[in-house]
Amino acid sequence: MVDGCIRLLERGEVEAPFLLALSGPGGQKFLDGDEHGDTYWLRVWALRGLLWVWDDKATAVVVVAVDDEHWRVREMALRVVARHRLDAALDATAARREDSVERVRQAAARALVRLTTG
Repeated sequence: MVDGCIRLLERGEVEAPFLLALSGPGGQKFLDGDEHGDTYWLRVWALRGLLWVWDDKATAVVVVAVDDEHWRVREMALRVVARHRLDAALDATAARREDSVERVRQAAARALVRLTTG
């Protein structure tokens, strides 16, 4: 599970059953062989999977995702940071307090509380 999520965050490919298990019916469109532009939903779904199934080997890709170009990915990455208290993401998380999207700023604030309190 974690390896598949890492592959998606690195914009690699996974098998259809894995993608559909993460995404539900919404992922079906990504299996039609067509070009879909920015596939940020794949990264969002991968991060959502990492909320529930975790291994420290995913830390580096989550830290990178905190700075993703799409706000939904950044927001979900910050939720993962908070859930698993990823100290390695402290600087990236603090920087998101100035994000252009309110939901990302709020997620960063919540993550910082989790990272800096006992």
